[in-house]
Amino acid sequence: MKVLTIIGARPQFIKAAIVSRAFKEYRPDVQEFIVHTGQHYDANMSDVFFDELDIPKPDYNLGIGGGTHGQNTGRMIEKLESLMMEVQPQWVLVYGDTDSTLAGALAAAKLHIPIAHVEAGLRSFNMQMPEEINRILTDQMSTILFCPTQLAVENLRQEGFDKKPVQFLNAGDVMQDSALYFADRATKPEAFDLAGEFVLATLHRAENTDNNERLASIVAALNQIHTTIAPVVLPLHPRTRSLLKKHGLTLNVKLIEPVGYLEMIWLLQRASIVLTDSGGVQKEAFFFGKACVTMRDQTEWVELVELNVNELAGAETTAIVEAVRRSAGRHVNDDHGIYGGGHAAQRIVECINK
Repeated sequence: MKVLTIIGARPQFIKAAIVSRAFKEYRPDVQEFIVHTGQHYDANMSDVFFDELDIPKPDYNLGIGGGTHGQNTGRMIEKLESLMMEVQPQWVLVYGDTDSTLAGALAAAKLHIPIAHVEAGLRSFNMQMPEEINRILTDQMSTILFCPTQLAVENLRQEGFDKKPVQFLNAGDVMQDSALYFADRATKPEAFDLAGEFVLATLHRAENTDNNERLASIVAALNQIHTTIAPVVLPLHPRTRSLLKKHGLTLNVKLIEPVGYLEMIWLLQRASIVLTDSGGVQKEAFFFGKACVTMRDQTEWVELVELNVNELAGAETTAIVEAVRRSAGRHVNDDHGIYGGGHAAQRIVECINK
């Protein structure tokens, strides 16, 4: 059996690596081809990245990126369609909610190739987010939908998927598989030189960085937390750095260069609290027992809010500062196994096999 796996960003490589290991362990007869669309250029995606995480290098690199959502998606569909006609896979496997995910699903659907969607059923209920559009459309075209949580399953039920000729199930979250697998290999970032407690922050989402008012409010909150609660460590995304400069905003916190996955795990293991606008980091904080404050108005990981381990603070300065003050140093426990306990990849492979 041939499986064509389509990914376009660094987190998707990490997820795909875990599932690829499961294919080799449980279905060594499966021939998997990994396609990197090139959607997100990342300087950390070097040979070192693949070697240190033991991630299989892509069989194909389409080199697409740098354009608008529409431009990138259209070019990806064209190239992916040609590749699928050449490889003739029995399954196309896509992850998450990027433009690469949608393009892969569209190309496969037009060629009547079954689609397996990992991280299906997530909803932020904010149609201003490109990711929300991508995940909804991908779910509609998929043959098997692997949900990371029971809430994602319920979202699909409410949308009528139980009346469609598709299969959907709670497989668990492959990012928890990954976090557990790599926890012992975490490495200290070279630029990290703090002793004692610190707040780990990330800031990159367009809804914050492209809005001057929201960005200024978040910067004020980070600066205040750094001086009144605990040092803030922020691996600064190059795009965020350029936008801060454009708007004349100054972050008076501990700025470090973007970190690799193993370095991020090291920081997560040692932070007193996590402050982020990322989707994945909200979960990773939980995997390592840390409370999280999310600088967004909605989240697709609603179950973490309901469990009181993640607080939505939006972009308002006082709300962010007070949320961090309430939860700094608080340890959270995974008492409910809501993300599958680290066995998601095995379930995904076994289901595709059946």
